[in-house]
Amino acid sequence: MTATIRQFRCRSDNYGVLIFDSATRATAAIDAPDAAAIQAELAANGWRLTDILVTHHHADHTAGIAELVAATGCRVLAAKSGDISHATATLADGDHVRVGALAATVLATPGHTLDHLAFWFADVGAVFVGDTLFSLGCGRLFEGSAAEMWASLDRLRALPDDTLVYCGHEYTAANARFALTIEPNNAALAARVAEVERLNAEGRPTLPTTIGLENATNPFLRADRPEVAAAVGLSGASAAAVFAELRRRKDRF
Repeated sequence: MTATIRQFRCRSDNYGVLIFDSATRATAAIDAPDAAAIQAELAANGWRLTDILVTHHHADHTAGIAELVAATGCRVLAAKSGDISHATATLADGDHVRVGALAATVLATPGHTLDHLAFWFADVGAVFVGDTLFSLGCGRLFEGSAAEMWASLDRLRALPDDTLVYCGHEYTAANARFALTIEPNNAALAARVAEVERLNAEGRPTLPTTIGLENATNPFLRADRPEVAAAVGLSGASAAAVFAELRRRKDRF
């Protein structure tokens, strides 16, 4: 069983992602931000779209669904609460989905939206997190609570450290500037920021990242660390409270 993952920029700062199973030639798109960009990537690789796995209902993740379904007849798998048009099956936490021979576990990750899902392909060593987790950041709380988002992030950070993390947007440089205001003495963060600056200068993506790297550098995953709590004046507070303050500060940053 061999999987190939293709990541590509589309819209202004979205990433499109395809995962291909060589055994069956099934191909899934993680979300559908831009039908034309996805079709171009499919054509460049000689792949046929069989599935769309939807992380959440926001338009910049679903705008291409109707066109792709019309062109390919692919399945569309999404959370029931997202009310995704053209959905052929609905998913809930703990469900298992297959893209050909590739198996994914569905993780409910509410916070950014209430219907948000992540797709963990354990055997591939990759998780597709939409807008719940970003490199050095996390999604805004449009629908869920800070406590819900912290629980979702806590769940993602427990995945194996070497898990590749594919996010919905290229936000790393902006997130890095905020992260440095929280942990200016974090050596791992300083190294990551230098790497991000190099990648940006070379016109290369900063993603995918890994769970291990995010656990070492992303302040939103480190809300239970005493040094992070102290940095926001909440020593001894719960991790959820520290996370809520981090998110408030980032919203104003």
